[in-house]
Amino acid sequence: MPQLEIGGRRIQYSVVRGTSRRYTYLRFGSDLALEVVVPRGRRTDVEALIRERLDWITREYARAADSKRILSRDSVMFDGRPLKLVHLLAPEEGLTPRPEAGEVVISASDSRRAKELVRRWFLKETSAYVTKKVRECGAVLGVSPRRVDVREMSKWGYCTRSGRLSFSWQLIALSEPIREYVVLHELTHLIEFNHSRAFRKRLGTVCPDFRAREKELDLFLPYGRKEVW
Repeated sequence: MPQLEIGGRRIQYSVVRGTSRRYTYLRFGSDLALEVVVPRGRRTDVEALIRERLDWITREYARAADSKRILSRDSVMFDGRPLKLVHLLAPEEGLTPRPEAGEVVISASDSRRAKELVRRWFLKETSAYVTKKVRECGAVLGVSPRRVDVREMSKWGYCTRSGRLSFSWQLIALSEPIREYVVLHELTHLIEFNHSRAFRKRLGTVCPDFRAREKELDLFLPYGRKEVW
């Protein structure tokens, strides 16, 4: 596998063809290896691409190395705490959370299916959480989004000018205070569509310690974080 040398450290990287004919993106895996996804059907100068994005690669590698990972080969973060992934080889797929025992039991014929099973579990849990929390927090702020969804995205949350709120399927990995902060942050954008002083003042009325929660959120690295262009 080819390697990059950044700050005296060697970073392995791989090149794969994506499903898009247009977009190229970079992302770090849980093992800190870099994946370069290039458009299918197009020739791409990967070395030139890496040189062009070297600042982003350097910055994101440093962040990834110091961050708490949501999903790795042997563990997954749920409700703010790491749980051990226990793999059982079985013909029928299934996932059984056992937080009281500090583990998640995954049954599958191939251990590589763990990521998809965790994604389905998180999607269900995050959707239930967001539905309830947006309703509760929206009532406190006096706002109601036009639409709310949970999907795969590089940010924890996002608000559009049309009033649509989107949240990462990985949100349930965070502790309750941090999840709540993300929901309150996006709901506040329905009032102040910016990060101005007025936005921070409004957010502070419902989340007085939002700065401390922001700092804690920065410690977590979403699985599959990437840059697209």
